[in-house]
Amino acid sequence: MLKILIATGNPHKAAELAGILPSHTAAGQKIQYLSLADFPSFTPPEETGATLEENAIIKAQSAAVATGLISLADDTGLMVDVLGGAPGVISARYACADKTDHTANNIKLLQELKNTPPAKRAARFITIAAMAKPCGEIILKKGGVEGSIALDYHGANGFGYDPLFIVAALGKTMAQLSMEEKNKISHRGAAFAQMAEVIKNLY
Repeated sequence: MLKILIATGNPHKAAELAGILPSHTAAGQKIQYLSLADFPSFTPPEETGATLEENAIIKAQSAAVATGLISLADDTGLMVDVLGGAPGVISARYACADKTDHTANNIKLLQELKNTPPAKRAARFITIAAMAKPCGEIILKKGGVEGSIALDYHGANGFGYDPLFIVAALGKTMAQLSMEEKNKISHRGAAFAQMAEVIKNLY
């Protein structure tokens, strides 16, 4: 059995990615996906990168070195045009520099856009997925989705900015979609669908 680590402590993200990634390689080898919940002694590194690519590599590489497993990680940024691309690379720590607080992030985003009309709330999500192998090889894939920021929360699914991000092609927020619907169109789904092809051809 091939074991692959999804290097996140977020159970929602781990479940989301496990629903995208293949259960077997093209050669028929079964794949078992682990998360950081399986490695409680592992301390995730600080995300000190200046770009999404750098942060994704930092997370995947540190996990691969610590566990000896092929490790997957991603970094995602929400880019809001009227805010000059913010929150961008600090999306997860937008409201709190030292931790991720989804509620605080959403409150801050709505506050920043309180005087911005719907027509000027264009935004996009970008995800960089990274695979780090214990041998040191790094593979990167990119996905994105266009949309806008809602005036208020809509939907109860997903996590992070999902209740505020309206998918342009659907007219619904990410949080109004089922996990299956989200995986088909989301930035993370697009990046990891490409990574799934890499995984199928491992070994």
